[in-house]
Amino acid sequence: MGLVQEFRQFAMRGSVVDMAVGIIIGAEFGKIVNSLVSDVLMPPLGKLIGNMNFNDLILPLGAAGADGKVAELKYGNFLQAVVNFVIIAFAVFLIVKARNAAEARVRGPVDPKAPPPPPEDVELLREIRDLMKADRAA
Repeated sequence: MGLVQEFRQFAMRGSVVDMAVGIIIGAEFGKIVNSLVSDVLMPPLGKLIGNMNFNDLILPLGAAGADGKVAELKYGNFLQAVVNFVIIAFAVFLIVKARNAAEARVRGPVDPKAPPPPPEDVELLREIRDLMKADRAA
């Protein structure tokens, strides 16, 4: 099998295509959240704090170098990234929670006191044991 054909077979698997779609949608969702935080949430928050732009929150780290630039710690950008992360994490939490609720509805009510069903291999071994007992009895 040629390398190109092997790659095509790999790339056309359902899980790889699903993963690619998820990555693309996730990247675009990140852009939406970034815009929400930087364009919608942070300006009013900055206004409440006293006409502060979070992008302007910096801490100079010493005197200017030979090129005339001062090293800066831009903690305002970091704060925006933290807010972005919290929003994305909360959205993922809500998606997982909704998925788990949907799965629970499909599965039906689960008795928390009931033991979980045995694995398939244990069931198979039990069947073999029962067949062997039946052969000895006959």
